[in-house]
Amino acid sequence: MAKRGKLIIYLGYAAGVGKTYAMLREAQRRRAEGADVVIGYFEPHDRPDTVAQTRGLELIPPKLVVYRGVEFREMDTEAVLARRPQLCVVDELAHTNVPGSARAKRWQDVELLRDHGIDVLSNLNVQHLESLNDQVQQISGVRVRETVPDWVVAQAEEVILVDLTPRALLHRLERGVVYPPERAQRALAHFFREGTLGGLRELALRQAAHVTEARQEEPAAAPAAGRDRVLIHVTADPESAMLIRRGKRVADFIRAACLAVHITAGEDTPNPEATAAVERHLAFARNLRIETHAISGGEMAEELVNFARRNRITQVFVLGPERRRDDDAGVELIRRLVRRARDMQITIVARRRTRPASPHQ
Repeated sequence: MAKRGKLIIYLGYAAGVGKTYAMLREAQRRRAEGADVVIGYFEPHDRPDTVAQTRGLELIPPKLVVYRGVEFREMDTEAVLARRPQLCVVDELAHTNVPGSARAKRWQDVELLRDHGIDVLSNLNVQHLESLNDQVQQISGVRVRETVPDWVVAQAEEVILVDLTPRALLHRLERGVVYPPERAQRALAHFFREGTLGGLRELALRQAAHVTEARQEEPAAAPAAGRDRVLIHVTADPESAMLIRRGKRVADFIRAACLAVHITAGEDTPNPEATAAVERHLAFARNLRIETHAISGGEMAEELVNFARRNRITQVFVLGPERRRDDDAGVELIRRLVRRARDMQITIVARRRTRPASPHQ
């Protein structure tokens, strides 16, 4: 069986900072050293300087997919596998493939290439990192729909920060380097505001620092008794997606095992919509490589604490009560949980001021 391919990710905080350009320059360097390099997918965005970096590199033609009468270009992963290069360049790691594709996400295509021993260069903006989704919305007011699980980035051989000051990026935008004039004006009026870009840049710098620190530390052993273990209480509430992200990010930072549990109280009457919502949340948690459990029992707080003790949990993450109305049940759950779990840290996560349109896009 072929040795698994390596992944190198070029990380930025917005379109136009130079991720694709830097990635292609590295591909050219590898080619000059004799490596067998192909471009699996490239999005030119009408940027002449970036397009120029593709000269001399073999391009695997994209697959043309028709969906609802519209033709889309997607990476032809099977053609790349048949070609079997040493190194494949794949633009826009967070991209969602057209419905009906063999894999839903481009990062899954990249994982398949790596499974076949092909090294990959790819790129990503920090706002597409799943655990930062809620923070990005607070900074920008935009809910990013295309995300990559943190574990994909964590297993990369190298994460290279491509940085540019917000003022320099805005200058590029104003000169038409990033987008055509009309699109650039729309961007300047919305996402590309200096305050927003500054906040996103700070997130990218912190993420790069975290990755560097993790690389310098010894690989963590499997969590043992006495080490932190994080539990996330999952319900049908749409805010559970935010809670899952928060708990998983904390678990990753402290290198703790992370579990998620949904508890159906004995008196609860099954509700099809609520059941479907819980299943989506648990599937979302599994996609982030969180161990999930669904149990039935009696009183909610008692069952939650009993489960936590059986699994040697040290930190429990729960949603705070509803903001817009009296949430007696939510308040009572937290009171009972705090009384019963005096040997654990209970983190009550406040809800956002507005409801998300959809928790898992």
